[in-house]
Amino acid sequence: MVMSDIRPVLSALLRNRTGAILVSLQVAIALAVLVNAIYIVKQRVDLIGRPTGMDVANVFTVISSGFTQDHDRLAAARNDLAWLRSQPGVVAATRTNAIPLSGGGSSTGIRSEPDAPNDKTVAINYFEVDEGGLETFGVQLVAGRNFRAEEIMPPDPNRSQAPPVAIITKSVARELFGTTDAVGKVAYDYLNRPTTIVGVIEHMHGSWVSWDRVDQVALLPMTPAFGGDNLYLVRAAPGARDELMRKAEEYLATSDPTRMVRGVRALEYYRDRSYLSDRNMAIFLVSVTALLAGVTALGIFALATFNVNVRTRQIGTRRAIGARRADIVRYFMVENWLVTTGGVLLGVALAFGVGYWLSTQYELPRLDLYYLLGGVLLLWALGLAAAWQPSRRAARISPSVATRTV
Repeated sequence: MVMSDIRPVLSALLRNRTGAILVSLQVAIALAVLVNAIYIVKQRVDLIGRPTGMDVANVFTVISSGFTQDHDRLAAARNDLAWLRSQPGVVAATRTNAIPLSGGGSSTGIRSEPDAPNDKTVAINYFEVDEGGLETFGVQLVAGRNFRAEEIMPPDPNRSQAPPVAIITKSVARELFGTTDAVGKVAYDYLNRPTTIVGVIEHMHGSWVSWDRVDQVALLPMTPAFGGDNLYLVRAAPGARDELMRKAEEYLATSDPTRMVRGVRALEYYRDRSYLSDRNMAIFLVSVTALLAGVTALGIFALATFNVNVRTRQIGTRRAIGARRADIVRYFMVENWLVTTGGVLLGVALAFGVGYWLSTQYELPRLDLYYLLGGVLLLWALGLAAAWQPSRRAARISPSVATRTV
């Protein structure tokens, strides 16, 4: 690119500015949409790929439901857990009240002091488990200990007692006590009943992946008390999950005629379902930006082709007085670079405006400048690539053929 080429190109563009303006506007809109869309996609991909703190790939769920009056849910649970834990390939199993990452669960509020004001209450997503719960989730205990068998409370539908002990995540410990050194400290429920913290988990996601405090989780040593259902979580050794799911479904379906198996699913199923809207949004935005980039490239290509067709005489004249093919190619490449640059400059301002609106309306992070720089480079490359073929076609015009069109 030579600076002396720019002045005549600008002069030609000003004389035929309508097409150039329209293509520049198209480039500006494409840049604003592309940069912000890709940034949103990156946020969604990061959200879906967040570490959960659990061994999600090897955990599955089993739900059974009694349908006769003589169904003994507690006896069935004891037998089922004994059978599950005896199977080769089973690392651990537990009963629980909810499935992590599923979108459904239980929550409450706890405080570091009795009668503390509401603004000092920490919201937690809790899971009722037995002494096998910690290992079943596959979480990392960084301080304290696991539950003991004698600490597991019997079913208590009315919540007449608070659990004597609890295990919490680091996130809860920080919110509650201002430190992760929470073992031995006491938390209080909404009735000011005390619970002693006996363990701290490094990290664990709860039921609601869209909650901004998804890692505020507590494990409680309680036997779930809901209806006639039994919900089990089973952690398998790597590679054994699918076979164990098949065997568990077969066993539960045939071992007790007073119940039915409502479902045996991998924990990955619930995670993928919870993130389905985020995944669909990412796919949609990628498709839209790809389509928009394609349309923009076609617009630049069409403008370059049009300019070549209407300037056949000028091209022939330049060739006749000694212009090389490279000079013709450079002329049209400079012209389309200027059109693209005009759109890019407008697009930068538009991208910032759209990014600011998205951040204020939807509480998204501000647009990262690296994405804007990447978008600018991409549009420049796209513009030059789209103009390359028409520019080369212009350079192949013979001076004799061009002058015969006069």
